[in-house]
Amino acid sequence: MPDRPLKKAGGFKWRKWNNILHRDIGYLAAALTIVYAISGVAVNHIHQWNPNYTFEHEVSTFPPLPAGASKAQIVAHLRESLDLPEPKETFKPAPMKIQLFYEGWNVEADLEAGRAEMERPRERPILRDSNYLHLNHPKGLWTWFADLYAVALAFLAISGLFVLKGKKGLTGRGKWLFGLGLILPLVFIALRYLDR
Repeated sequence: MPDRPLKKAGGFKWRKWNNILHRDIGYLAAALTIVYAISGVAVNHIHQWNPNYTFEHEVSTFPPLPAGASKAQIVAHLRESLDLPEPKETFKPAPMKIQLFYEGWNVEADLEAGRAEMERPRERPILRDSNYLHLNHPKGLWTWFADLYAVALAFLAISGLFVLKGKKGLTGRGKWLFGLGLILPLVFIALRYLDR
């Protein structure tokens, strides 16, 4: 029979437990990490698009109104012609133009042309909910849960450094990749101070 290496008796096998905890906490954090990643990309580009809503534009026509009609007459005419509810607020930016404001949407009407533009927001269902969690809008208990998730991510990052040994681990090529990951944010921080 060939000789087998003897197993060390006793002692704490830290690498084994590191790998077990890294794997199991990774499974727990995976779904939430995907939610945060999608929401993070969406929120990063908030200056280019609205990550919570799409906006539908609708154009309708109505019988034009003569000049000199009162604001109350104009609103009554638009409500009847376009089947609109009572607006929360109204504003006349010009003699023959009026804006009606509702909860989350509005109507802009050209009284002379008999043309009304409506803009209604529609929620982006999954994305809006992801952003709601990512930006910690629920507060309270969710804050504690999000803090635990942040601690779990820190643990995954640190324990991940020690999953592999040798040339593929931290003492091999891992040190270069870890160093690069450390340098990149420092470069952007330095650029921020140079732009001042």
